[in-house]
Amino acid sequence: MENRKIIMITGASKGFGFEMVRAALANGDRVIATVRSEPEKLAGQLDHADDLLVLVMDVTDEKAVNSAIQKGIAHFGHIDTLINNAGYGLLGAVEEATDAEVRKQYDTNVFGLLNVVRAILPAMRQRRSGHIINISSLFGFDAATGWTIYSSTKFAVEGISSGLYKELLPLGINVTSLAPGLFSTDFLGKGSFAQTAATIADYSATVGETRDSAGSHHGKQPGDPRKLAELAITIAHSEKPPLHLLVGKDAIAWYRANAKRVSEEVAVWLEASESTGHK
Repeated sequence: MENRKIIMITGASKGFGFEMVRAALANGDRVIATVRSEPEKLAGQLDHADDLLVLVMDVTDEKAVNSAIQKGIAHFGHIDTLINNAGYGLLGAVEEATDAEVRKQYDTNVFGLLNVVRAILPAMRQRRSGHIINISSLFGFDAATGWTIYSSTKFAVEGISSGLYKELLPLGINVTSLAPGLFSTDFLGKGSFAQTAATIADYSATVGETRDSAGSHHGKQPGDPRKLAELAITIAHSEKPPLHLLVGKDAIAWYRANAKRVSEEVAVWLEASESTGHK
């Protein structure tokens, strides 16, 4: 295959990560897949020994991240595309969340993502070529009740991606923030997301309702993760990839509803907003 890519995918043990590894291999690409443990399990599920390198890597461990990227480059020669997929959700109200719970969420979803970006950029800059795809969420445009802390990490991913795009485009490196809607992955499965240890009764009608119903949505989400994975690999091969890409009808509707609310508020407060300048 003339246009085969070398693609690094974090959080590859299940969900989007696993499906993207499978889609990339089916497309003829070579893949560096990172998992937090049991690399032999993933390798055994995919019969592509020559084109697949599975490495143990915790995105919150900066030394481990640097080591994994250097191993990947040594094995395949370079890395064309990074897909930052590793992450998890925290369910709970802001007041219910402890400092430790919030920091752990940010350590993986934001600071972990930045660890991988910083580690891979020197090699991409040297080649004046590369593509970083950050997995965001529809909640990166408007926070969801009960998922406020998680949503805020995805807002951060959107902002990081926008800034990176401006920094890296002149260097020949593309950036895409891919924001899926609800897909039938393990995200809402038992043990796949964290919950705050504390609960406060006053939030029972809002966050409590989300907490009670989260498990019932598992497996009933409208999106097909295999189709999203195929789209991600298509984007990895695009000569002009998008900066922001919402994926799924629900994600598009969520974005449009939020944009409409913001636009209406701007209109209502326009005179007051514009009156604040020096006269």
